[in-house]
Amino acid sequence: MNWLGRVACGFGLSCAIVIGVQGPAEIWTFDRTDSIGGHPTTILGHPHVIDTPAGKAVEFNGVDDALYVNVHPLTGAETFTWEAIFRPDGGAPEQRWFHLAEQDPKTGSDTGTRMLFEIRVIDGQWCLDAFSQSGKVGKALLNRERLHPLGHWYHVAAVYDGHEFRNYVNGVQEGAAEVHLEPQGPGRSSIGVRINRVNYFKGAVRLARFTPRALPPAEFLKVE
Repeated sequence: MNWLGRVACGFGLSCAIVIGVQGPAEIWTFDRTDSIGGHPTTILGHPHVIDTPAGKAVEFNGVDDALYVNVHPLTGAETFTWEAIFRPDGGAPEQRWFHLAEQDPKTGSDTGTRMLFEIRVIDGQWCLDAFSQSGKVGKALLNRERLHPLGHWYHVAAVYDGHEFRNYVNGVQEGAAEVHLEPQGPGRSSIGVRINRVNYFKGAVRLARFTPRALPPAEFLKVE
């Protein structure tokens, strides 16, 4: 499956998104709130669609806005690349803005096995925290020294190649750890808040891509 797209981002940044992936990948475009990636949503608060030079995005207020999707898009992936294009706008010091959660097939409750994109807001800037938990094994990749200005569009990625878990901002690696992560089971996702409705996100999300293999940075979505 191949895609090719090009967009331009706001705040004085030009943004080229080039998608060229062999094999299955799932893309979620945030251009509406009632459905994301073809999946119906549950809406909390009033997240709303905004226009950007890159196209549409969904904006969250950092207080009570969120979207829930009854799909874990990386279910069963032994290796993965999870990417997103987003704009952090400040707000609370800790924000869990994208959460993929495994659920117990018998009870429907969240198991604690999960993947998360988070940010920390520090002195008017932000840093990325990428987290993955598989059973009792988990790892957070957080570098509080790698700070970025708020109010701009960014590409972030979490990559697992079966041996090493890595995170990136705009194609630049910020952390890595050797860890064994078992594939995650079916579940659900939340955008704009942690799955248990804490740590709301202030900002906007434009796009996400989920690929069941470890991509090199040259194959990432590009923000230029």
